[in-house]
Amino acid sequence: MTERLDIIIFGATGYTGKVAVEECVALAKEKGGLTWGIAGRNQGKLAEVIADVEKKTGQSLKDVKIVIANVDDEQSLKDMAKMCKVLVNCVGPYRHWGEQAVKACIESGTHHVDVSGEPQYMEKMQLMYHKQAEEKGVYIVSACGFDSIPAEIGSLFFSKQFDGEPNAVETYLTSSNKNRSKGAGIHYGTWESAVYGLAHANELRPLRRQLFPHRLPSMSPKLQSRGAVFRSPVGRGWCLPFLGSDLSVMRRSQHYFHEKKGQRPLQIQCYFTLPSLIAVLGVMFVASIFFVLTKFGWGRKLLLSYPKLFSFGFVSHEGPTEESRKDTKFAITFVGEGWAEKKADGNQHTSSPDTRVVTKVSGFDPGYGFTTRCLLLCATTIMSEANKMPGKGGVYPPGAAFAETSLMSKLQTHGLTMEVVEKKKID
Repeated sequence: MTERLDIIIFGATGYTGKVAVEECVALAKEKGGLTWGIAGRNQGKLAEVIADVEKKTGQSLKDVKIVIANVDDEQSLKDMAKMCKVLVNCVGPYRHWGEQAVKACIESGTHHVDVSGEPQYMEKMQLMYHKQAEEKGVYIVSACGFDSIPAEIGSLFFSKQFDGEPNAVETYLTSSNKNRSKGAGIHYGTWESAVYGLAHANELRPLRRQLFPHRLPSMSPKLQSRGAVFRSPVGRGWCLPFLGSDLSVMRRSQHYFHEKKGQRPLQIQCYFTLPSLIAVLGVMFVASIFFVLTKFGWGRKLLLSYPKLFSFGFVSHEGPTEESRKDTKFAITFVGEGWAEKKADGNQHTSSPDTRVVTKVSGFDPGYGFTTRCLLLCATTIMSEANKMPGKGGVYPPGAAFAETSLMSKLQTHGLTMEVVEKKKID
């Protein structure tokens, strides 16, 4: 039997997939000995990707295996999965195409990582396939990109700063690009996933009741939401609730830490910061139109047919230019309180929090370059440190999956800056 490749990048001809191929070239050069391949529906287009990346990087990719696989062909997915140790899945929207690949990986004994930011898909996979993955010794980990590695790993870093235990944290995401006036900010695929995700948001509540029949205990003091719009407490600008997948993913990890590790659940609220109140009102206006249109078939058709129009030029089928991507920076500030001592029984404190901590994680090109770098580091971490991951397999969010591994330090050596901004006693 032919020895398995370490990694296959599935969906290598898509926008994110192509960036993943470029990142894999750099990672393979750095690690040495990494064996990998690319997969998709079209042999010719896959060969073009190889040629383009060879030209761009100056590296020979003659040993990179090309695999033909189609989400509509179950046998081709199984054949592909059997060729590698970890499948790096870049084929979205995952609510349409993700389950087929997950199922093929479990049946083939292959680990699976993806960059989904779709809570309905991720939570459904955990509900349906956790036991099967555990029995097969396979790890299925979603949200391994900008959604939601910085938030998950950042919250672990934040929690480590307490000598005792944290009570609550607020996250404040900022993003900037000095050349945003030139071209789109995100690719159509991200827009498409958001359209379908919001359209089916009503599926989440009954799904979560099945996934988590027992709610996390209520902690005190309770972390309250700051409301719809407010001035940033950590810098200039105005904030509104962040509607990405971070909160969903982080709460899944908190369920794991509480139920399996006996840890006190960390209360979380996530916010997005914009430079001005006018910018906030503009985002709210666009978001309200987007929200209403996703609720109707004709509205979704309009959003998917005219992404540039409804995003005011922020979304395109071509995606952002490489120059624009490189100019995009992000930061997430974590602000919270907790205690210098840990309760012996792991339950409620009778005193108010006595320690305040502010930490920050920051990086570059969040949507694509950083996303695919995270994705590949997650894949290689599973290969080398599965013995430090939960149980013997299963479907996990990244915080739970990688908490005991060296992923945090790997990210720090690959472009993610982590810093303690403030740590002080509360009088």
